[in-house]
Order: sequence, then structure tokens, then C-alpha cells
Amino acid sequence: MFTGLISDVGEVVFHDGGHFTLESAYDPKTIALGASIACDGVCLTATRVEPSAMGAGSRFTVDVSNETLSKTTLETWRPGRAVNLERPLKSGDELGGHIVTGHVDGRARIVDVTPDGQSRRFLFDAPEHLAMFIAPKGSVALDGTSLTVNEVAGTRFGVNLIPHTLTQTTWGRKKPGDEVNLEVDVFARYVARLMEFRP
Repeated sequence: MFTGLISDVGEVVFHDGGHFTLESAYDPKTIALGASIACDGVCLTATRVEPSAMGAGSRFTVDVSNETLSKTTLETWRPGRAVNLERPLKSGDELGGHIVTGHVDGRARIVDVTPDGQSRRFLFDAPEHLAMFIAPKGSVALDGTSLTVNEVAGTRFGVNLIPHTLTQTTWGRKKPGDEVNLEVDVFARYVARLMEFRP
């Protein structure tokens, strides 16, 4: 389980089918084999961990299933790509974002990016079957980042990103046309499911 607060921006250094290797600033001694790491919001398992070849930090490998490749942006990952990273929530940690499972529901497309003071407003188009779970002032995880929804109109929704988020994550590099991983709020999914069984 995660919170959507990005703790590092890693880089893809190797890709072969469903195998990806990433460089990160994380101490390799703190990553156990089998540990979960959210990579652009996708909960993945570290199958190999070693010290970084570039100095401080670590290099870890993850294996990705065809199901994950079909539902996320990972099929487009190539060496050099920057990736938002988050370690799992530990007991006693502060829950500063919202509850994020790392189980991505699908992809959203950036429709527009406009300046708003020092911040930027992003407009997204979501798949129709997921749009019903997105509500104004509700939470979404986009590329693993916990964000608050500003407005919703049909399948489109907007969020505002502050300068800290733009500089400390991959969001400062995003542009219209890019696709991002979308995880809707877990509580919205369960409420919708329960409503299906109302008499």
C-alpha cells in the first residue's frame, strides 16, 4: 500500500520484454528481494537488487506481466525514461496523500496544460468506464502521484500541480498527448460495487 507521495525519480536503464531495470537513489541495503516499489504508480516486485553502477543509490529489476503491460504505460518505457518511485507505507508512517494500492485501472491522456500562476493546470481524458469514479475534490493517483480533482465534465477532469510537485516528480516534463497511469480512489470503487447490490 502506498500514499501517492513520490520519494524519488528513477530512470529506466534496461528493457527486455517484460523485464525492466531502474536506477534509483534508494539505498540497496533497504530493498529486500521481493519488496514492492510503486513505479509510475504500478506496484512492482523487485526481483534483483544491487548497488548502482553510477555511484550512490541502487539498481533494481522488476518483471512485468502482459496484463500489466496492457493496462499501463509500461509498454512504452525505454531506457532513459524518468519514472516516479515510491516505497510502500510502513506502520506508523504519516498518511500524507491518500490510500493508493498500486493497482492501476487504466490510462488517462493529457488533453491540455495551462499555466496558473507558478502552478500548472492539467486537463485529462479518462476511459469512459473509469470516469464515473472520478469526482470533484476527490482523489486520483496519476503516474503514482496523489492529486485532488478540481473539476469533472463527462470523461474529462482537471487537476492543479504546484511547483514542488512539478520539480520533484516527472510532472514538469509532461505535455499534451502524453498518457499516464490512472488509479481511481479505492473507496469510490467499493461504493460503486456495493450500489450494484442495492435492492
